[in-house]
Amino acid sequence: MISLPRALALSFSQLGDPAILKVLGKSLLITLAIFLLLGWGLSFGFEAALEWAGLEEGSDAGTLLAVLATLIGAWLLFRFVALFVLQFFAEEVVRAVEARHYPEAASAARSLAFHEEMRNGVRSTLRALLVNLVALPFAILLLVTGIGTALLFWAVNAFLLGRELQDMVWLRHRRDTAEIAPLGQGRRFLLGGAVAALLMVPFLNLLAPVLGAASATHLVHRRRATLA
Repeated sequence: MISLPRALALSFSQLGDPAILKVLGKSLLITLAIFLLLGWGLSFGFEAALEWAGLEEGSDAGTLLAVLATLIGAWLLFRFVALFVLQFFAEEVVRAVEARHYPEAASAARSLAFHEEMRNGVRSTLRALLVNLVALPFAILLLVTGIGTALLFWAVNAFLLGRELQDMVWLRHRRDTAEIAPLGQGRRFLLGGAVAALLMVPFLNLLAPVLGAASATHLVHRRRATLA
């Protein structure tokens, strides 16, 4: 059974793979485009609201408010948007890792249909938003502790990410709907926790979704091999 540090190390070592670089480029461009479109839409909305309120110079103030709102939104929502976008390219990451390390598994995998990828992506994104909204009141109460809020959101997202990353790999190899997931809750939590921590680090957060998908590929296949 491969350890999580070993899986992460193997994932880092494959970042130079052309297939991985291609996914990184596409997912980052789309993620940034989503936030740029959000900022563009907010600028019009704030400008219209300020002009309706009778405030002059609404355009400049609206643009400033839109920029601030977009930056805050990017900080709060980046992990959700990045993982949603990755859903559509996860198969490319998984295939690249399988081609190098698990060629037999690669030949037996099935491709997920677009509507299945869309359903999985929307479902996981909505689940993440809902769980984080439920955790928000408790996070506010924990602000007085200084670190409690950050730890709560880390734990919540570790739980969510571990499951989503496992499913990116496992659903392509699942024999039937009754098959039990290969990774236990503890290992999924550790995987999700490592990726959630990377998402909090500037620059590394750009790589975190791809590293998570690649690491999950190693963990799932090594675990399936031990169970076979």
